[in-house]
Amino acid sequence: MRVKITLLVAMAFFVAVSSLYAEESVTWDQCVSEAVKAHPDLFSALAVLQQAEADKRITKGALLPQLSFGVTSSENATLGKGVGSSSALSYSLSAQQLLYDGHKTSNQIASNAESIKAAQYNYNAVSANLRFALRSAFIQLLKAQNLVGLATEISVRRQNNVRLISLRYQGGREHIGSLRQAEADLAQAQFEVSQSKRGLILAQTNLASALGRDIHEPFSVKGTFNLSEPSASKPDLTKLVKNNPLFQQLDTKSKAARFDLDASRSAFAPQIYLTSSVGRGAYDRLPTDAVDWSAGMTLSVPIYEGGSGRARVAKAKAFLSQQNAQEQSGFLLLFNALEQSWKSFQDARQMVVVQNKQLEAASERSKIANAQYSNGLVTFNDWVIIENNLVNAKKNLLNAEADMLLAEAQWIQSKGGALEGQQE
Repeated sequence: MRVKITLLVAMAFFVAVSSLYAEESVTWDQCVSEAVKAHPDLFSALAVLQQAEADKRITKGALLPQLSFGVTSSENATLGKGVGSSSALSYSLSAQQLLYDGHKTSNQIASNAESIKAAQYNYNAVSANLRFALRSAFIQLLKAQNLVGLATEISVRRQNNVRLISLRYQGGREHIGSLRQAEADLAQAQFEVSQSKRGLILAQTNLASALGRDIHEPFSVKGTFNLSEPSASKPDLTKLVKNNPLFQQLDTKSKAARFDLDASRSAFAPQIYLTSSVGRGAYDRLPTDAVDWSAGMTLSVPIYEGGSGRARVAKAKAFLSQQNAQEQSGFLLLFNALEQSWKSFQDARQMVVVQNKQLEAASERSKIANAQYSNGLVTFNDWVIIENNLVNAKKNLLNAEADMLLAEAQWIQSKGGALEGQQE
């Protein structure tokens, strides 16, 4: 009975230790969720948006009543004959309301509203770039994991080949050159196993950074080399460009520049304020009936500012021209990027089909060649070429599958696909 209890305790301890040191494994959806909550680039872009919203509230404050309260207390004294002193206290409450400024403030508010939109599109663009970086790191780790398994498989195959050639050499059916070649192929395979393991660590580090993690510990990903966009029909690229957050950001900047130009022109318009104040003057006592008040209107007309007003208008015009040109240039660049990424995506998809067929052919040839070599029907040189073709076909298929997913990720980024809501 005690033996059974001891075994149960030992098994429970083993399970607890195993779970404690179990390697974390994450899916693509988990990576997306973590990056959205933790990546500093998104927090930075969100802060830019919050600043733009604050700028609008600051500008909008000029349309609201401006209140100010002031208190002045003074003590006066005279030295010499007839020394004396006096004290005085004054206070006032003033109010000012903007009635008209040639729509300068309203144009500035409209410009701020466009700047908020631009900041939101900037957030979406940052999210799209982060999605591409995260997806690329995810794919590289998925590839690295598969490459470790493939390299180990190839190493075992090379080890078996060395045993086979060694037996044939000992039996006088193969020469020393064939054995040395098989041993060299094994050394290459063993090096690639070590290389793939180092690459696995690097891929884990890159994905951890893409997730926004401060601590980098070994973990793995769960996924397949399947596309999330299986459709092969080419979409309307012009429409995609106009929906891209980078283009929308440029468009809103142009609109904001137009409002800024209108605001600079309004600087020549008169400004009308409604003003009022209530308080008391500097009396040495505090009478209850000594309260002063005033109300009126203030008209301010700019006459001459040394040409600075016209210079501000000229600058606003030039800035608007710059924004319009950047918008047109951005459209062309984004259109070309979409065309290029679409081509690369389709090429990568077809390459996977080709490499699958190459692997099928290499596998069949390897089976036949192994049987023929065992029976002495083919030479070592012919047999090793077929073996190398099989090894290369497996590597090429893995590379093609990873390249296909990377090309898909690039295509999604070119469309402006944000991190939020993306599925594998």
